[in-house]
Amino acid sequence: MQDEPTPIELTRAVADFLRSDITPLISGHQAFKLRVAVNILDLVTRQLAQEAGSDAAELERLRALLGADGTVTELNRTLAERIAKGDVDLATPGLAEHLWATTMAKLAVDQPNYASYKRELGRDG
Repeated sequence: MQDEPTPIELTRAVADFLRSDITPLISGHQAFKLRVAVNILDLVTRQLAQEAGSDAAELERLRALLGADGTVTELNRTLAERIAKGDVDLATPGLAEHLWATTMAKLAVDQPNYASYKRELGRDG
């Protein structure tokens, strides 16, 4: 275990510093590149914060769906192969729910401000 600050705290602090202190000082293409860098730091922060929980949930769904064990990567490969062969389709119990939950977990990291994602979150609550 590492001492504090955590990687999440570090990436958040750097992003906040760049956003608050540096962004107002630059313009043009450099400002655009800075916004891209800040967005990357924000994405990494979200990924660090959510990765363990979303990976564990995805792994459990895949195990239940496939009746097999392995890593998330291995089980996703197996699922893709079974879909490609026609052994698994949207009529397979649990597949649609798994795909939806996986998509929502990925959007929570990649695009948390995406309007359709926010709308779907509102339907869950």
